[in-house]
Amino acid sequence: MATSDSSKRKTAKPSSASEAHTPPAQQVWLAGLGAMAKAQEQGSKAIETLLNDGLAFQRKSQAEAQQRLQEATERLSHMASDFGQQATGRVDKLEHLFEDRVAKALHRLGMPSLLDMQMLTERVAQLEAQLASLQGSKPAAAAKKPRSRSA
Repeated sequence: MATSDSSKRKTAKPSSASEAHTPPAQQVWLAGLGAMAKAQEQGSKAIETLLNDGLAFQRKSQAEAQQRLQEATERLSHMASDFGQQATGRVDKLEHLFEDRVAKALHRLGMPSLLDMQMLTERVAQLEAQLASLQGSKPAAAAKKPRSRSA
């Protein structure tokens, strides 16, 4: 019987040696089986943990996305207002340039400017006032003269 035990031992050693020298593909297979056994063992606990982690990650991602969207919106609104101010300034400059050139062209053609028209209006008003004051004093003098002629 001792010989049979030693023969069993000799056959057992090569089997453990072959386990130590298993090919990598079989190791991957065995690791997968071990992971599956653990998943079955822990089962619903692992799934619940993964679900909670997934929800937390989703909330965090959404919050960060909303923050980035808000920042981008603020930047774009500032850029739009700056662009609007720049455009308004450029339009004003262009408008003044156009007005100056039109005024110069009208002056070359002999057309009076707004200032010339205002000065003429003021002068006409002064002359009308003087004329009215002269006409107001003439009728009194004219009324006296005809009486002296007829008298």
